[in-house]
Amino acid sequence: MDNNRRTIIKTGTAAALAAAVPSILKAQNTPDQIKIGVIGCGGRGSGALGQAMSADPNVILWAIGDAFEGGIKNALGVGGRFKERMQAPKERQFIGLDAYKGVIASGVDVVLLCTPPHFRPQHLRAAVEAGKHAFVEKPMAIDMPGIKSVIESAQMAKKKGTAIQHGYCWRYSPANRILFDQIHSGDLGRVVSIYGTYFASPVAPLSNETKKPAGMGDVEFQTRYWQNFEWLNGSPLVEQCIHIIDKVAWTMKDVAPIAAIANGGRSHRDDQSNVFDHYDVTYEYPGGVFAHVGQRQMMRTHGENIHRVMCENGTAVGPWKVYTQDKSGKTNWRFRKQEGQENNMYQVCHNEFFAALRAGKIINTGEQMAKSTALGLLGRDAAHTGKRIKWEDYWKSEEDQAPDDIQFGDSFPVAPVPIPGKPRPVTKPSRA
Repeated sequence: MDNNRRTIIKTGTAAALAAAVPSILKAQNTPDQIKIGVIGCGGRGSGALGQAMSADPNVILWAIGDAFEGGIKNALGVGGRFKERMQAPKERQFIGLDAYKGVIASGVDVVLLCTPPHFRPQHLRAAVEAGKHAFVEKPMAIDMPGIKSVIESAQMAKKKGTAIQHGYCWRYSPANRILFDQIHSGDLGRVVSIYGTYFASPVAPLSNETKKPAGMGDVEFQTRYWQNFEWLNGSPLVEQCIHIIDKVAWTMKDVAPIAAIANGGRSHRDDQSNVFDHYDVTYEYPGGVFAHVGQRQMMRTHGENIHRVMCENGTAVGPWKVYTQDKSGKTNWRFRKQEGQENNMYQVCHNEFFAALRAGKIINTGEQMAKSTALGLLGRDAAHTGKRIKWEDYWKSEEDQAPDDIQFGDSFPVAPVPIPGKPRPVTKPSRA
């Protein structure tokens, strides 16, 4: 069955897919194996594989899939330290844009969804329909039709009794959990404003000297260099800086903002990509709270990844050096690692996920993760259009950046770089 997110949204067939499915959940610490499948074997897919294997001694890699053969080889190499539990032979290694279908149908219990973000809604829908538990890497979509599909999938999973765990890793950081508990407890007084930054170098930039090989389609070429194309990554703001944006949502207890206004553009990039290299976004919240997010990917510039929550009686700072200051700037609390404490947030995420499965508890963070992603998309499109966009209006957006049935051989011209204040021409793939 094809899983076209737009068709499902429009026809409403999701409501009819809530039949109960067999559960793998067993009593805590039973020796039963949990078969996992990895879909998308890049840096995060390979990392998630290792973390899932480390989380439970009876997790085994059963199947693996990637758009390209090299990704599978890389992930299997990374997971080699679990040699006796790497049980994904050639017949359960799937290559191509439809590799997710093979992994899901292979008999796995849990799937790790780690492809470029464009494919996330489609893959999550397929996993939920098949009754699989899912770890879902951030961000969860690159446009609002995708966001709505993810929310529908989360609702379907609740009815089926299957789990969804998100990849917003900072919410699993022990240090930041304590920091946000202090913010939410009111110890520092009311939140007044937020300022978060993610200043870094470009991720896997595509130079003008990199030529598309003869016979390779546009879609395959762009997928190989997915960090450079908005329809695949959602923009650097959404793909990378989404962690800062999620911390804005976390600070505000995941309540909806009123609106966003933003600037952005390209001052360093002059290449084949169509993504901005900087954004400055302001989110307006109820109660007169404004959250400011600065993002850039530029070489030879100041780098930092910091969130600052200014409150009536002081400031909370994270995510790496985690501390609070009083109004004079004096540090009055600093996180200290406890002996034996697991502080790798990626590992904590998977530890909690698999422990919950063993305990028969269903985690479902689908709606929260979709709304954090939508917050990023709101800021992105405020910058791209130059308009102040209200949250409630943005949910009406039907802008579809690319179809789900896209194929490697398709012709797909790169969309023009957005120009604030001007309509953006729509590009569509074509098939010979």
